[in-house]
Amino acid sequence: MWKPTNQPMTPTRPNEPERPSMAPPPTSAMSEPATTPRPATATTTADQATIGKSLVIKGEVTGSESLYIDGRVEGSINLSGNRVTVGRNGVVSANINAREIVVLGKVRGNLTASDRVDIRSDGSLTGDVVAARISIEDGAFFKGGIDIRKAGQKPNGEEVKTATVPEAAAARA
Repeated sequence: MWKPTNQPMTPTRPNEPERPSMAPPPTSAMSEPATTPRPATATTTADQATIGKSLVIKGEVTGSESLYIDGRVEGSINLSGNRVTVGRNGVVSANINAREIVVLGKVRGNLTASDRVDIRSDGSLTGDVVAARISIEDGAFFKGGIDIRKAGQKPNGEEVKTATVPEAAAARA
């Protein structure tokens, strides 16, 4: 996915001088080392793509970063390890598959979340939900079915069995 921070600094007009980039603030000796890993649940704006109010997308949306939708999307959205947020102005006619789904606008389609689905007070969802956890605030609109599944559970309710190394070796023999 394109990120503005990865693009080289080029002037917008040939006669315009290049602007110097802002240097990061100096770090003190007491700050954390740069090798400290970030928590998996933190999402910065650099890790999140945005579909603005005036954008209309028809088709399949896939990727490996979180997505904020304030425009219109029709088709399917598959961001299985990330968060999808439908903003207050967002209108989505799509099935959504993600780790976490937050609905502030209007969604028409089925939601599948490996972690949770959040329908906020101004949100509207018409479709079925499959998730480990769900939250529906007072004032939210919801029409559809809810299927609560533990992480790693098959659609028929059976637990997914993970093969250990000896079982996998025996299966190949």
